Amino acid sequence: RRISALYTPYNYEMGIDLREEMSLCDAGDVFTIPANIEKTFDQISNAVAYVAATGSFPIILGGDHSIGFPTVRGLASVTSKRIGIIHVDRHADIQEKDLDERMHTTPYFHATNLPNVRPENLVQIGIGGWQVPRAAVGNMVDRRTNIFTMDDIEVLGIEKVVEMALERAWDGCDAVYLSYDIDSIEAAFVPGTGWPEPGGLLPREALKIVGLVAKEGLCGMEIVEVSPPYDHADITSLMALRIVVDALGSMVSHGTMGKHKGIIDKEFTPF
Repeated sequence: RRISALYTPYNYEMGIDLREEMSLCDAGDVFTIPANIEKTFDQISNAVAYVAATGSFPIILGGDHSIGFPTVRGLASVTSKRIGIIHVDRHADIQEKDLDERMHTTPYFHATNLPNVRPENLVQIGIGGWQVPRAAVGNMVDRRTNIFTMDDIEVLGIEKVVEMALERAWDGCDAVYLSYDIDSIEAAFVPGTGWPEPGGLLPREALKIVGLVAKEGLCGMEIVEVSPPYDHADITSLMALRIVVDALGSMVSHGTMGKHKGIIDKEFTPF
């Protein structure tokens, strides 16, 4: 929130002013219960579902990536339509449990158990390095999820990887959700994160991916694993903000902002 004061709503390259295209509202913090992760998940799902049920576009600014499950669950609860997920990260986050709990290494195992969120429509971009647990690999294979490593991006190029990612995420789906983990970016550029992994995306590459994914339309998005206390000069927070506004700008530029409203066909019901 604080770092957003550095930006104006106008982007010269896109030729758009977000203030003229939409109404932006800060809905405040979700009340969490650190000692009760499952109840915290319910709180997050309720907040996202309540916002989404109005037809608004939910943007979640998060820390721990465990929120990837309750955010998708909240959105999925107000629609009967199918949702695909594009998840940009260095880590697979698809174990069933970690330390006997659902936490930051597990969100996409549980999100893809939802009735209208199929694992075949989960696409993960940037996965690799020395922090992908072996326990996750079996789940990737068994569930037939879609993985693009940093090597894939190097060999195929960003445009081709995103083209294939969109094809898989949208296959048989009515909407796509974007989950962006800031640690997918090379650690030198985003020191304010809890799980840095060298060898990730460059900032311009990250923004290119976000713009290409968002131009097809999104039903919601989150930016996670930003930890300002670890940061230097707020550069990680600034990068996270840029990802959000670039996604919004891309949707406006390509006429897909608001496309998500058509999938909302169920009323909000608290968890």
